[in-house]
Amino acid sequence: MKSRVLSGMRPTGPLHLGHLIGALENWRKLQEKHSCLFMVADWHALMSEYENPSNLNTYAIDNVIDWLSYGIDPHKSIIFRQSDVKEHLDLMMVFSTLTPLSWLERCPTYKEQLKELKGRELTTYGFLGYPVLQAADILVYKARYVPVGEDQLPHLELTREIGRRFNGLYKKEIFPEPEALLTQEPRLLGLDNRKMSKSYGNFIALSDPSDVVRKKVSSMITDTTKIKKHDPGDPVKHGCNVYAYHKTFGAGAAVSGALKDLEERCKKGDLGCVECKKLLADGLVRFLEEKIQKNRDRYTREDARDILAQGAHQAHEIAAETMREVKETLGFAS
Repeated sequence: MKSRVLSGMRPTGPLHLGHLIGALENWRKLQEKHSCLFMVADWHALMSEYENPSNLNTYAIDNVIDWLSYGIDPHKSIIFRQSDVKEHLDLMMVFSTLTPLSWLERCPTYKEQLKELKGRELTTYGFLGYPVLQAADILVYKARYVPVGEDQLPHLELTREIGRRFNGLYKKEIFPEPEALLTQEPRLLGLDNRKMSKSYGNFIALSDPSDVVRKKVSSMITDTTKIKKHDPGDPVKHGCNVYAYHKTFGAGAAVSGALKDLEERCKKGDLGCVECKKLLADGLVRFLEEKIQKNRDRYTREDARDILAQGAHQAHEIAAETMREVKETLGFAS
C-alpha cells in the first residue's frame, strides 16, 4: 500500500506564488507516489479570522480551484474541507485533555504568529491550542508523512509527543509517529523583502491579472547599491529579490537567455533595474497564464464543492475508523 500523506492550507486569502512554490509543486509530485489527503484547513483559519469569518468559504472554494488548476487531481488524492469531517474536533477534544499547557506555551511559532498578526486579539484558548488540532488532523488519518518546511518541525514533533502520550497512557499503540517530508523548494521573500504573508499583502496572487502582476513587480526592491541604470550591481552578493524571482521561475532565462547572462549584464551596468523588472514581469505573466490561469476556466465553483463533498466522504471513512479505536480504548464505545 502507498504511504499516507496529509497536508493542508488555511483559506485566509488568495493563493500566491509562495504557496505554489512551497506547497502545490510538492503536492503534485507527492500524489504520484503516495496516498494523499489535501485539506482546506478552515477551522485553523477561523482561529485567526474569527472576528470576520465571512470570506472563509469564498477563499476555500477559490483555493481549491487553484489546486485543481495546477494539477492536484481528485482522482489521485482526497481533497476535502476540515470542517466537513467532524472527527477532527472529536480527536482534538481527546488530545486537549492530555496535552500539558507547557507544551503549547513553548511552541516557537506561537509568539512569532502573535507578532506577525499584531492588531488582532489572538491571545485566545483556540489560538494557543491550534497545535492540538493540528495533531488531530494528522493522527486521525494515521498519516505516515507530513510535508513541512524546517520552521514547522517543532509542530510535527509536538504531534509525535501527543501521539506517544496517548499510546503510553492507555497502553495501546493506536497512533504511529508521523515523519517529516522536508520541502526542498526555495523560500520566496515577499515583494518588500519581508516574509511573504497574506497579512502583509506583499505577494503576487495566482489569480492576479497581468496588469496587476506588472504593477506589483515594479514596486519590488532590487540591489540597493545599484542607484542609477548603469551602476554595476551584484544581485547574488547583495541578495537582490528580483534576481531571486528570476532564478526561481526562470523568467529571466526565458526572455533574455541564460540566468548567468542576466547576472553578468547587471554586474557590468548593462541592465537597469527597471528593465530587469520588466523582464521578470513578462516572465511571471507568461508563467501564471501557462501553468495555472489557462486551466481555471475548466472548473466551476460547483465543481469545487462537489469535489470537496466527495473528499469529505472519503476522509470521513478513514477518520471514523480511527475514532472508533480511540473511543473503544477510552471505554466510550457502546
